[in-house]
Amino acid sequence: MYKGTCLCGTIKFKIIGQIEDIIYCHCSECRKAQGSAFATNANIAVSDFVFLSGEQNLTRYQVNKDQSKFFCTTCGSPIMSKKKSKPNQIRIRLGTIQDNIKERPMAHIFTQSKANWETICGHLPQYKTHKPIEKIGAKQLKL
Repeated sequence: MYKGTCLCGTIKFKIIGQIEDIIYCHCSECRKAQGSAFATNANIAVSDFVFLSGEQNLTRYQVNKDQSKFFCTTCGSPIMSKKKSKPNQIRIRLGTIQDNIKERPMAHIFTQSKANWETICGHLPQYKTHKPIEKIGAKQLKL
């Protein structure tokens, strides 16, 4: 189980299942949403995600017909995104989780649109576009 919060602590949640498909996304939308060089996101089953408090403090940004991103209305912390096309899954922003995470990132995606001032380091695979999960499998590295 993992617990997480927004920056101000108004929104609190727990994850009672596994974190899957952790990736570093370097696309321009994720950079803007995070205010940083990339976003670190992971899949969570909707049934494994529980709000402990502050759900009413979420605001939604409709990215397109399929995807919405959710933020804290007080501090602006990005919490998660949802897609209508994947109703049983959410993408959680890993920076909101306060516990040590056992699962490990799988890859960097959308590296063709990374910030020009960023240098990607490390041993993880890098993909110019999307979908590393099909290429490298859905298994996560664990400690």
